[in-house]
Amino acid sequence: MRQVVPGPCPTCGREIEYCYQTENIPYFSDILIISASCPDCGFRFTDTQMLKQEPPARYELAVQGPEDLSVRVMRSMQASIGIPELGVRIDPGPKCDGFVSNVEGVLDRIDGVLDSVLLWADDEDERHKAVELKEKIALAKSGKFPFTLVIEDPSGNSTIVSDRAVKSAWDVPPDSE
Repeated sequence: MRQVVPGPCPTCGREIEYCYQTENIPYFSDILIISASCPDCGFRFTDTQMLKQEPPARYELAVQGPEDLSVRVMRSMQASIGIPELGVRIDPGPKCDGFVSNVEGVLDRIDGVLDSVLLWADDEDERHKAVELKEKIALAKSGKFPFTLVIEDPSGNSTIVSDRAVKSAWDVPPDSE
């Protein structure tokens, strides 16, 4: 089901359309995708929410080869994503978007952030670390660098859709609530 609701842009006040769409992830759950964008000021909002209540959860997937790059990943606005082998942890902030993607898409998002670092960083050491990390991501995307994808979500609205993903209860740290 898709519903479009007009409303004001929270940044500039122009009337924009907020799109609410439900989708079914086979063998898992229905989700709600909420999105909006303003052509005037560039405001963007995207979130995904599972349509069932879940307790806080932690998911881990051992990505062992190219076939694992297509595993579906759903991240809510509240979830942290980590790849310990790369030293990467992405915590949610005030402009955090939820998304539905796959493991390769998560790597692409990290790679895109590194492109920005290379474009704007003045510190040569920071630029060198970004280049090294981009090289490891390229190896991971080719299936030559196994890694673990970790999602921790206090809202329970994220998931990794794979029989090999390990879901566990997660005690939300006090400063995350």
